[in-house]
Amino acid sequence: MGEHTHVHLVRHGEVYNPDGVLYGRLPEFHLSEKGKQQAAAVADALADRDIVAVIASPLQRAQETAAPIAARHGLAVDTDPDLIESTNVLQGRKLSPGSGAWRDPRVWWHLRNPFTPSWGEPYTQIAARMVTAVDKARARAAGHEVVCVSHQLPIWTLRLQLTGKRLWHNPRRRRCAIASVTTLIYDGDRLVDVVYTTPAGG
Repeated sequence: MGEHTHVHLVRHGEVYNPDGVLYGRLPEFHLSEKGKQQAAAVADALADRDIVAVIASPLQRAQETAAPIAARHGLAVDTDPDLIESTNVLQGRKLSPGSGAWRDPRVWWHLRNPFTPSWGEPYTQIAARMVTAVDKARARAAGHEVVCVSHQLPIWTLRLQLTGKRLWHNPRRRRCAIASVTTLIYDGDRLVDVVYTTPAGG
C-alpha cells in the first residue's frame, strides 16, 4: 500500500468575453472580476491542503486562476502545455444562438462527426496528454497534493478516460463547472476515488 496522492484538477474561473466568442486557445482572454473572485474561493478551499506544487495550462485564464492558489502556499505557478485547452477550428467565432454562425455550411462540415470530434483535437489525443500531465504531477507530489489548472473539455475527457468510460459525450452533460475542483485520489499508482467539488458555487 502506497501513500495517498491527491491531484486537484481545477477548471479556470469565468472569462471576460463580452463579444461571446469561442476563445479556445486564443491569447489575452483574462478572468472577469467574477472569475477572480472564483479563483480566490478555490484558493480558500485549498488553503489547508498539503499542496506542494501548482501547475497550470499556459493560457492566461488558467495562469490567473492558479496564481492565488499558489500564493496561499508560497509556491510559484509552473506551466505544463499538456494541460492546455483543446484545439477547435471554430475558435474566434461567435457561436451563440442568434449569431448566424450556425447557418454557415462551413460550420456544418466541421460538425459532421461528433465521435472524433471533427471540429478539433481528437478525444484520444486530449486524454493521452492529460494522462501524461497528471502522471508527471502525481510523481512530483507523491504522498502529497498537487493542483493542475486546466479547462473543461480536457478535465472531463481525462475523467472519462480514467474511469473507463467512452470519450465521446454530450457536452451539456459534463460535470465540470467553472472554477470546479475534480480531485483524483491515488493509492500509489492506483486511482481509488474521484471527488468533485464546487467551492466557488455553481
